[in-house]
Amino acid sequence: MTADEYLKLIAETIANGRYKADWSSLSAHKIPDWYYKAKFGIFIHWGVYSVPAYACEWYPRWMYNPTSHEYEFHKKNFGDPSVFGYKDFIPMFKGEHFDADKWVELFKNAGAKYIMPVAEHHDGFAMYDTEFNRWNAAAMGPCKDIAMEIKRACEDKGLAFCASSHRAEHYFFMNMGRTIDSDVGDEEYADFYGPAVLLPELSDTAVFATIDDINAAQPDEEFLSDWLVRTCELIDRLKPSILYFDSWIHNIAFRPYLKKVCAYYYNRALEWNREVTINFKHKAFPQDVATYDVERGALTGISPLPWQTDTAIGKKSWGYIKDNEFKPARQIICDLIDIVSKNGMLLLNVGPKPDGTITDEETKVLLEIGEWLKANGEGIYGTTPWEQFGEGDANNTEGSFKDNDGIDFTSKDYRFTYKEGYLYAFCMHPDSNEFCIRSLSKAEHAEVLGDYTVTACENNAEGLKIVIDRQPASDKPLGFKISLLN
Repeated sequence: MTADEYLKLIAETIANGRYKADWSSLSAHKIPDWYYKAKFGIFIHWGVYSVPAYACEWYPRWMYNPTSHEYEFHKKNFGDPSVFGYKDFIPMFKGEHFDADKWVELFKNAGAKYIMPVAEHHDGFAMYDTEFNRWNAAAMGPCKDIAMEIKRACEDKGLAFCASSHRAEHYFFMNMGRTIDSDVGDEEYADFYGPAVLLPELSDTAVFATIDDINAAQPDEEFLSDWLVRTCELIDRLKPSILYFDSWIHNIAFRPYLKKVCAYYYNRALEWNREVTINFKHKAFPQDVATYDVERGALTGISPLPWQTDTAIGKKSWGYIKDNEFKPARQIICDLIDIVSKNGMLLLNVGPKPDGTITDEETKVLLEIGEWLKANGEGIYGTTPWEQFGEGDANNTEGSFKDNDGIDFTSKDYRFTYKEGYLYAFCMHPDSNEFCIRSLSKAEHAEVLGDYTVTACENNAEGLKIVIDRQPASDKPLGFKISLLN
């Protein structure tokens, strides 16, 4: 199908479908019930950028900037960008040990309910088979339709398959290559690196400075139309249960195209008989049209609408790098509880190696999370917020890129969830076998989740006091299932 034929299909689907390309129509769409109950998913950043394994997944941009340490690293280890460009990493991206079934089995053992590979990152290399991008993993590199193999494995194991597109930022992403002698300026590779628009607002020092700067550098109609076609083809080929968008779609020029993508996706989902949603950042969509996402951060209170945090086990990079640092499982479990108590979901990222294996550090963290969820998952999955998200002095700082160090919880900090007549109270840092929940003055019965027994439970002026048979061996949060008095 040509691009013009796809544009015609998009227009016809919207014209004949329930959802139209306007916010009032799209706001009638509801968040999927399965997603709201799932609470925990896995994000996967895997691509050509894992080969240099240096700095972060933005290596393909920074390697063309002579003022960056990535540029110096690249020249020292691979050669001048005029001789060895980003495209030359593709044959080295073999994924020879990639096994979608092993990946998904690991994620399922971690307790995840939905899986989201990056279908295309800012670098423009697609991880799925596509008619509109010859630079894709099915045709080169691993020579496999990576996203489709993950989708099949998810379906085999009963997990929801989702996908993300970071294509919007490709408009400018490789543009610093135009400031030097490099392959970015070679017309032979224009369909990979292009358009690589070079404007002052899109320089390395100015990108995303303010919303005014973002809106000052609007993509042209040719790019926007191409973005629309590629995104709708991704929808049709992969049929994701969630479609995630990274930044820059909040550039005002995208707005009419976002409405079309959203209407097309939601109408297609009706044909598939599937509940879907879109994840977005900033103010790209109204919050009753799609699901708001906070990158590497959280909210400080209960949101009236469901939302999501996307964050990574790795602290330095979303993709694989050789010297990454990793969050401990306890920190991520605390984040998960805190997010769910505030009406949110957690999308947790891993960054596989270029050979297709997942690092030992990430594997260990995932399995620890899975073990904790086996004992405590009933207080996470399918829950709703209680009348307050918790008690205690510790809380996160609202906003993005603020979660690397975690929250300094003590034994006095609790987070609450609710399901089917029971309150779930999580002590965020247990340090004895005695607990006091000050917010609860009356309760009929309490039991502890996991391999412990409640030996005493009473209400008094201080709150609900619970004693268990022994002090927990771990400092991971401890959950209580509590029946409240009417």
